[in-house]
Amino acid sequence: QVQLVESGGGLVQAGGSLRLSCAASGRTFTSYAMGWFRQAPGKERAFVTCISWNGGITNYADSVKGRFTISRDNAKNTVYLQMNSLKPEDTAVYYCAAYLAAYGCRVGGTYNYWGQGTQVTVSS
Repeated sequence: QVQLVESGGGLVQAGGSLRLSCAASGRTFTSYAMGWFRQAPGKERAFVTCISWNGGITNYADSVKGRFTISRDNAKNTVYLQMNSLKPEDTAVYYCAAYLAAYGCRVGGTYNYWGQGTQVTVSS
């Protein structure tokens, strides 16, 4: 089992940048593929990006390709989401998620473990 804690959210102007972090508990972080999802007000939670256990495979939603970058530091049990060129439509609660995976990462689908979320607000 793994516990996830996100941080790094906040208020930023359009065109700005933020970096989110997700710290995972436990000693088996490398057993998990990691993902970021977001939920805007009045909308369903949506897939943003994911990364395989060793960082070798990443996937992105079309809406964030070229602006967001996911990475992980297995020595620190942490996954990051670098968000550049932010737009007002990126405003949402961002969630970190994980599932056991020996290869690849899911674009959406079932993730078994979730953080509590961190708010990102982009002003125009």
